[in-house]
Parts: sequence; C-alpha cells; structure tokens
Amino acid sequence: MMSPDRRLIVALDTVDVDRARSWANAVAPHAGLLKLGLEFFLANGAAGFQGIAGAPIFLDLKLHDIPNTVASGVRAVLPLQPRMLTIHAAGGSAMIQAAHQAAAAAGADRPMILAVTVLTSLDAALLNAVGVAATPAEQVLRLGRLAVEAGADGLVCSPLEVTMLRQALGPAVKLVVPGIRPAGAATGDQARTMTPTEAISAGADWIVVGRPITGAEDPGAAAAAIAASIVF
Repeated sequence: MMSPDRRLIVALDTVDVDRARSWANAVAPHAGLLKLGLEFFLANGAAGFQGIAGAPIFLDLKLHDIPNTVASGVRAVLPLQPRMLTIHAAGGSAMIQAAHQAAAAAGADRPMILAVTVLTSLDAALLNAVGVAATPAEQVLRLGRLAVEAGADGLVCSPLEVTMLRQALGPAVKLVVPGIRPAGAATGDQARTMTPTEAISAGADWIVVGRPITGAEDPGAAAAAIAASIVF
C-alpha cells in the first residue's frame, strides 16, 4: 500500500513566495509533493522555485505549443529538478514525444511528464462551446490513450474519470487527480469533484488539494487530516 505522504500533493497557489514558503513548511510533513503552478512560476521564476523546500516539487506549467518549443521549455526547467511536470495532451503526439525525449536527457533525475486531459473546470457544455462534441469522459479517454502511446508517464484527470482510465490503460499509468474536495467543502471553480477517500479508492496515485488546505486556519492540520483520511 502506498503511504499517505506519497499520495497527497498540496497546491501552493499564490504569487507570494513568503506565503508559499509558510504553507510549504506547514504541510510538508504530510505531503509527498508540493505543487507550484503557472502563476507562481511567472511571478517568481527559478529563484522562487528554489526558495520552496520540504518536499519534492510538482511544477504545473501545462506546456502547450509546437513540439520544438515545448521540448525547449522542458529542457529549461530540468536544472530545477522538478519531480513532475505537466503538458497538455491536446498538443498532440509529436509534442508529447518531444517533451518525453527532452525530459529523458536528465537521466534518472528526469521529471515525470504528466499530460493534462480535460481541465477539471470544464463540463460538457463548456467543451461543446470550444468545438468538442465529445463528453468530458470521452475526451479524457481519447486524450489519455494518445498521451500514453506518445510516451507520457501519466495523466492529470478529474476524479470522475479515474476508474475508466484504469480499466482502459491498466495499472502502470500514473494518475494525478485534482478536483479534490473534502466532504462539505466548497467546490469553487471545479466542475468535476470527489472526496479524497473516493478518489484514492477509485485508483488515483496522487490527489491534488489546494484551497481546502491553504485556505484553512491551520494548513498543517488540514493537510494532516486529509492524509489520514486516505489510509486504508
């Protein structure tokens, strides 16, 4: 059984380095990874990244561009040694392959390349509005298969698609799952959510939790409670 501190990723969603560092110090004993996203990296760059310690870093940049540009982006962050790095599966096979090949240059220290399938803020109506006739589940499966075949180490998906992806792609594919809300918590801008226990039971390898932890009066206690809830 994977221990809870390997399953919980805490999202440090802020542009303030001091705030991110404070959250990191509070939650690191209970988290396997700390997630830094686009807003933090754009505001603070490599120096800000290096100022966050306590657990390995998941760098959530969701790269999406032509293959050469994405490969260059991957190579640019390799010296920071993030444990995970995200790209968009919708960028296509060639882009995913380029990202995988660029990451491989780091050898054993390379980051896991995770392909984002369908953002957890999107439902069927919003997908349709951008020209995707498929349901969220159908689109997730299509992009998930494409990404894994192109060399992605794992996928980022909503908790509602975890069981489907496990059945279709098998146990080796790593599934990182945002859209996690403890029972009774506000869903915010997440359209497809699940509780931590439900997501792990469905087959998630890691769950990503942000505001329910960082917005709590005691982030460390909130992280500890979520970590404890997924031990079974």
